[in-house]
Amino acid sequence: MKKQHVTLSEDDRTYLKELISTGSLPAKTYKRAVALLDLDRGRTFTSVAQSVGVTKQTASTWAQKYGETGLVFLTDKPRSGRPKAIDGVTRAQITALACSEAPAGHSQWSLRLLADKAVELEYIDTISHTEIGRILKKTNSNPT
Repeated sequence: MKKQHVTLSEDDRTYLKELISTGSLPAKTYKRAVALLDLDRGRTFTSVAQSVGVTKQTASTWAQKYGETGLVFLTDKPRSGRPKAIDGVTRAQITALACSEAPAGHSQWSLRLLADKAVELEYIDTISHTEIGRILKKTNSNPT
């Protein structure tokens, strides 16, 4: 007799089937959901790992995490790291500033002028002209 690695509740099974059928799902979440359903059907770690494209150990770890936390493990926890220093609102303010009329005495905005003006208007405490360039590059904006 095959060993049942995971036993899903009826609610969890229904939720996973609906989740898979949505279509717009991160690949990690999709793989984890499919693996859980397959393990619930009695497939082995090896066969599930091969069908989903992960190692046997990964499939085993997913089963263990489901047993410990339930369906919470489907999504990753936030990773540590330096948070973004400039939020979207500030980026939008800087972009709008770059699209505005250049200051008196200048025919156009320079990156250094934009950096100084953003600090002067208190959009941000400090910012370099190179960071202004990165912000504008991502918005396909060109101050010249």
